[in-house]
Amino acid sequence: MTTSKDRSLGEWAVLGLVAENQTHGFALGRAFAPNGVIGTIWTIPRPLVYRALASLEAAGLVREVGSVPGERGPERRLVEATPEGRVALDYWLAEVVAHVRDARSELLVKLLLIDRAGRDPRGLLEAQAARLDPMLDGLRRKLAEAEGFDATLSRWRLRSAEALASFLAELIEAAGTGGGAGTTSPGPARPGVAPWWGGSG
Repeated sequence: MTTSKDRSLGEWAVLGLVAENQTHGFALGRAFAPNGVIGTIWTIPRPLVYRALASLEAAGLVREVGSVPGERGPERRLVEATPEGRVALDYWLAEVVAHVRDARSELLVKLLLIDRAGRDPRGLLEAQAARLDPMLDGLRRKLAEAEGFDATLSRWRLRSAEALASFLAELIEAAGTGGGAGTTSPGPARPGVAPWWGGSG
């Protein structure tokens, strides 16, 4: 079984998009551009997108299924997620992020993919909040004992963790009142969720 440590965030994000629909590397590259569906949260250069896709193929998590003509160039290879890839993605999406600093990238990418898949995010949100509680206690104890710059750093870490805790609480409340993702069919089939791929590119 592929674990989160086996793959980079870029690879997981690519797999998440491939799992939505058959696609190709050029379209994936656009998704990670600054104005792309993932790029609004986290960007990676196009060569790294292709590298991630190759790594996923080598691991048996995505596979080639054909080709489509390019608009101004050679044909583009179509890929899709394999059953193994979908299982691995499901496990990754359910895993909490390990550090507060990862919330800005990894957690938001997970929440985006969960939302696009029409899934309920509360399981991840509640698990993440539970993971954060003992961290907050530890940071408060450390701040109480810290001096000088150590106190400044401890205060920064505590306030960052408290902000994340508040953010999670708001999302959990919104999901519980219908303001979050539901449990409908996968991503692009869900009304109001625009597909991220576009044409043959």
